[in-house]
Amino acid sequence: MELENKRAIITGSSKGIGLAIAERLVEAGCSVVISARSQDDVQSVASSLDAAGPGRAFGKACDVADHQKVSELVEFSAQQLGGLDILINNAGIGIFKKVEDMSVEEWRSLIGTNLDGVFYATRYALPKLKESGSGFIINISSLAGKYAIPTGAAYNSSKFALTGFSEALMQEVRHDDIRVAYIMPGSVDTWFRGSAPQHSDWKLSAGDVADVVIDTLRRHPRCLTSRIEMRPSKPPKS
Repeated sequence: MELENKRAIITGSSKGIGLAIAERLVEAGCSVVISARSQDDVQSVASSLDAAGPGRAFGKACDVADHQKVSELVEFSAQQLGGLDILINNAGIGIFKKVEDMSVEEWRSLIGTNLDGVFYATRYALPKLKESGSGFIINISSLAGKYAIPTGAAYNSSKFALTGFSEALMQEVRHDDIRVAYIMPGSVDTWFRGSAPQHSDWKLSAGDVADVVIDTLRRHPRCLTSRIEMRPSKPPKS
């Protein structure tokens, strides 16, 4: 895919991996819509990116667990950008507790953001992608979609489910010239669980994940790398 003048939505893009992806897309000549739950954060990031590439970045607050808000986000994006070519489902949260200690509200919040939000954004974006004649959906998952951990029942459930969702969707839309991929990073030095990056040299950086997203988008249309695992090459010895 030639990225110049392509139009993209990135959910959860006011910081971390989502922001790094947005920066790379703007650098490549894309127009993007930044989205996160905080309007102040969204507007600040969109303004910063727009300064680097005037007319390239727009912002709209959205809680992806609310399907009506997601519908409004997609419509806003299509209107501002004149259509849609790329959807990056990045929004996600992590709550790590034993099952007996997790509240119903925490479970619903995590599943609503990490899984329902991906369905909503994809469901509403697909008609726009088809109108464009082709497109790409990339879901940012985690190695937690492959390896279960104690206290990870909710998070693992959302990411294991995202694997199944992504692989089924890939087969559903491939003949509409819409490619679907999911990326499964391991430890990333970024905002997660409400804490700031720790600047740990051994961890992946948000930029590492963004680079893989750009490489995936740019691959020749005949080739789809549909599942990509990423992990630190030299983690601390246990």
